[in-house]
Amino acid sequence: MSIEKSHHSFEEVSPAFKNEIQEWTVLENVAIFLVRFNKASANQVLSNADELADLTSAIRTSVIPKILNTPSIKARIMILHNEALRLEDMNKIPAITAEEVHEQINKVIDAYSSLNSKVNTVFRKKRFEDAIDVDVSFIGLDTTKIDSVSKKTIDTILRNNSPKPVIFKNKNRKRQ
Repeated sequence: MSIEKSHHSFEEVSPAFKNEIQEWTVLENVAIFLVRFNKASANQVLSNADELADLTSAIRTSVIPKILNTPSIKARIMILHNEALRLEDMNKIPAITAEEVHEQINKVIDAYSSLNSKVNTVFRKKRFEDAIDVDVSFIGLDTTKIDSVSKKTIDTILRNNSPKPVIFKNKNRKRQ
């Protein structure tokens, strides 16, 4: 239990998007804390499990930035918290092995990476949508498959740029 083992690294929020979530400090706090587990023994992991569970609980109860306040982000936060709670519970199991502890910390790291990956994806999508300039009235969109952010943007554009009815007058038309 006291032999150090290297654990895989986690995906971080892209530096391009860090300023977008600078007020959501608890996410960065977990990143700083997880660095401790890059190379750690099972005993070290277990001794820090309570604090990790507290940090993941803080993410769960924190105010999530509006653009990230989606079910998919919330689900990833819950998975991260549940994995951290499982690690914390391992402290109370006397028959736990070092391999099981290392496997669990890898699950926590994977859950955190998944959360950061989704954060990056949301901001990449927003950047892409902001960069394109397409007249949405010419595109046949299935509005049932559009997420709320895109749909709001499209509705706003359509309301602001709604075409005025065109009346054709044919002066040379003969009546019969």
